[in-house]
Amino acid sequence: MGMTRIAIIGGGKIGEALIAGLRDGGWPPQDLVVVETGEARAAELKDRYSIMTSDLAIAAEGAQVIVVAVKPNDVPGVIDKVDEAISDSVHEAVVVSLAAGVPTEAIESRLSAGSPVVRVMPNTAMLVGEGTSAICKGRFARGEHIDLVRKMMGSVGATVEVTESQMDAVTALSGSGPAYFFLLAEAMIEAGVEQGIPRKTAETLVLGTAKGAGAMLAAGGDGPTALRAAVTSPGGTTAAALRAFESGGLRATVYGAVSACKERSAALADEVREQMIDELSADQT
Repeated sequence: MGMTRIAIIGGGKIGEALIAGLRDGGWPPQDLVVVETGEARAAELKDRYSIMTSDLAIAAEGAQVIVVAVKPNDVPGVIDKVDEAISDSVHEAVVVSLAAGVPTEAIESRLSAGSPVVRVMPNTAMLVGEGTSAICKGRFARGEHIDLVRKMMGSVGATVEVTESQMDAVTALSGSGPAYFFLLAEAMIEAGVEQGIPRKTAETLVLGTAKGAGAMLAAGGDGPTALRAAVTSPGGTTAAALRAFESGGLRATVYGAVSACKERSAALADEVREQMIDELSADQT
């Protein structure tokens, strides 16, 4: 692995998680550079991972992959600086956006014509190396760009390739998905406390159960339906609990939650797209 220089713009939690995954996977430190405006934070990342730090112009100019790991509102300004840095570069650079809700079209509109863009929707589990990242390519990205991004994001978990039209649904399933499991765990802990179990004990039971159930699902083979059936004896305790879930409308609630998340994601993406394109048009007049 190596010889592909990666510039990561943004040294927050997501940026650091990617750096950590790449270093743990053997990516050479000389091929990684981070752009972080906070001097103390930049020094921390440099010391912790033995990587280079630089300003955006220098980092982007020498990189084959430029990862944008900043908040959506900061993307327009960052992309403009990236375009300035790579417009005269002797090699092609692929811009990889980890910013939620920013369509490839909006990024392409602020880059030189033909610039390859790849969009990634990660989730917070990448902080512990167990993320699930959905990847889609822009108009000018090629197969080798996708392969490279999948290798890069594979350092922090699993990857899938989707179309951009599916990204809002992806956000609703995996991007926001960890919060759904956290909410269920929170509710189970509170239910245990209500039944007289000490809170610390309830937390240990629920978090251990979540870890074990997740491992069983991740092991492959039987899917969730078969696994659920295997622990549900007719007329037993689990069956009683599942009846309560079903009578409470669990499935309908999940369907509604995913649909609401997808609709909100689409609305935010439209807002970001219009904002970035409108700002560019204003700059050009």
